[in-house]
Amino acid sequence: MDDIAKHLGMSKKTIYQHFSDKDELVNILIKDKLGAQKFVMDACAAKAKDAVEELFFAITNIHELLSNMNPKLFYDLQKYHPKAWLAFKGFKEENLGKCIQANLERGIKEGLYRSEIKTDILGQMRLEQVDLLFSQPNNYTANKYSITQVMLEITEHFLYGICNAKGLEKINYYKNQATQS
Repeated sequence: MDDIAKHLGMSKKTIYQHFSDKDELVNILIKDKLGAQKFVMDACAAKAKDAVEELFFAITNIHELLSNMNPKLFYDLQKYHPKAWLAFKGFKEENLGKCIQANLERGIKEGLYRSEIKTDILGQMRLEQVDLLFSQPNNYTANKYSITQVMLEITEHFLYGICNAKGLEKINYYKNQATQS
C-alpha cells in the first residue's frame, strides 16, 4: 500500500477512504486486468489472418503483459488474496481455456494444425503449462530466465507440436515478419 500511495502521490489514509482494505483494492484491480485481457484475447483472434498468426499475436501480448509484472505477484495472490487468485484461476479455466480450444479448432479447419490432434487433451495440457508457470515460476526460471522468456519458449514449443507442414511454413513466415519489424 505504501508503494501504491507513493505512485499515486497520496497518503494511504486517502486510499482507504475509497477501499475498505487492501484485499478489496486487489480484487478490483485483478477483475479490471482480467477484463482488459479478455478484450485483448478476443481482439487478437478477430484480427489474426489465421490460427498461427493468432498465437503470434498472443506471444506479443504475453510479452507485453508479463514484462510489466513481477512473478511474485502470483505467489502473493495465492497466499494473501485468495479471492483474487480464484478470479485469476477462473479466468484461466473459462476464458483462456475457451480461447485455446477455439484456436486449436480454427487451426485444424484452416489446415494449419495436425488434424489428428485431440484438442481437448492439448487444450487442457496448455492450461496446465500456464498454471504451472504462474503458480511455481521459480521452478522454471531458476533466476536464469524471466517468466516472459519461459512463457515465450513453451508457447513456441506448443505451436511447433500442433502444426503440420503448412503450419510450419506459417510459423517461419511470422517469425521472419517479427524479426523484420
